[in-house]
Amino acid sequence: MRPADLNRLSVGECADRYVELVRARTLTGALSVSTAEVYGRDVATFVQLVGEEVVLDDLTGEDVDAVLLAFARKPDGRRRAGPAGGADPGGGAGNPASGTSGVMPGALQSASSQARFRRSVSALFKHAVLVGWVQVNPMATATVTARERGGLRPQRRALTREQARGLIGAARELGEVGAGDAEGGSGSGDGSVGAGTGAGGEGGGSGRRGRRRDQHTELRDGLIVLMLSTMGPRVSELVRANVEDFYTNDGVRYWRIFGKGGKTRDVPLPDVVAVALEAYLVRGRTASPEKALLLSWRGRRLARGDVQAVIDRVQRGVEADRRRSVTPHGLRHTTATHLLADAVDMDAVRRVLGHSDLATLGRYRDELPGELEVAMRSHPLLRGPGKG
Repeated sequence: MRPADLNRLSVGECADRYVELVRARTLTGALSVSTAEVYGRDVATFVQLVGEEVVLDDLTGEDVDAVLLAFARKPDGRRRAGPAGGADPGGGAGNPASGTSGVMPGALQSASSQARFRRSVSALFKHAVLVGWVQVNPMATATVTARERGGLRPQRRALTREQARGLIGAARELGEVGAGDAEGGSGSGDGSVGAGTGAGGEGGGSGRRGRRRDQHTELRDGLIVLMLSTMGPRVSELVRANVEDFYTNDGVRYWRIFGKGGKTRDVPLPDVVAVALEAYLVRGRTASPEKALLLSWRGRRLARGDVQAVIDRVQRGVEADRRRSVTPHGLRHTTATHLLADAVDMDAVRRVLGHSDLATLGRYRDELPGELEVAMRSHPLLRGPGKG
C-alpha cells in the first residue's frame, strides 16, 4: 500500500532512526543486545556502501543488488591480520579503500554473513515501508542472494554418535583430571605462570605444569562441553548463566535458562552434567565476587569467543578417528539431532532448545549416516506378531 505522506529522508537519517528503534526493543526484551548490535553494524555498513546523502526512496532493486555484491566482495575485517599476525584489534568490517593486503587468503564474506546482511537490509526496508520512508520495497526486485549453504559447513553440522561420544568421554576424563588436581594441589602459589598461558584471556596452551592452582580450568572446560553436547544451549545463554540460575527440585538439578526475547525455560540436567556442575562449583570455580557460572582463571565472566577455544582444547583428548572440529552451534545441532533420532518427543526437544515453534526444529535436525537403513530394518509394518 502506498503511504499517504511520503517522507523523503536520506539513507543516513533513516538508518539512525531505525537503529535507535532497534536498540529500544532491547529494553523490552524483544531483541537481545547482541542481535541489536548485529543489526546496527549491518545498517552502518549499508549506509557506507550506499552513501549517507542518498534518498532512501530513490533506491531500486538494481541498487540493492549492487550493495549486496559490494558487501560480498568486502574483506571480512574479523579475519584481518594485525600487527603481529593476530586479529585486527578493531574488529570492524574493514575499510575497502585499504585494500586486502592484510587479509587472510579467501577472507571475504562467508555465505552466512552475506545472508545475514541481506536479512538486515530487508528488515530496514520493511520498516521503511511501514513508516512511509519508501513507496515500494526494492527488496522485492532484488535478485542477488548468498550461495546456498546446503550442506552446512562441517563445523556447524551435528557430530555423529561416535564423534559425540568421543567428545563427551574426553570432557568427562578432563573433569576427572581437574578434580584430582584440585584435591591434591599442583601449584606453589608463587605466581609462576606456565608457558601455555597467554598474558590475557584464556591462553592457548594445553599443558598444566607450572600453572597456579587457580589457573587449572579442566573442571570448567569439561562442564562447558558436557552442557553444550547434551543440552544444546545457545552460546550466549551459556556464558550469560549465573550460579543462582541452577537449583534443585525433588532431587533433580535444573538450569533456568534466560533465552532470546526475554523468555526463560527450566531444563533438567542429565546426571553426568549435574555431577560435573557440582564438582566445578565445589573445586573448580575461581573464588570471585562475580556471579557468573563460568569464569576465566582471572575471575571474570567467560566471553563468547573463549568457548570455541575450550571445545578445541577438549577435542585434543578425543581419539583421532573420532575427532572432528565443531562449533558451539554445531553442538546445539548435535543435541537436537540425536534426541530426535532417538524418538524423543518433538515438543520436549523444542522446549530443551528454547524454540517457540516446532517448525524451527527442522533447521537443527541433521542427517546421520545409516539412519535410513536402520529405519527400514525396523519398519513397524514388517515386524512379526507380538513385536510392537
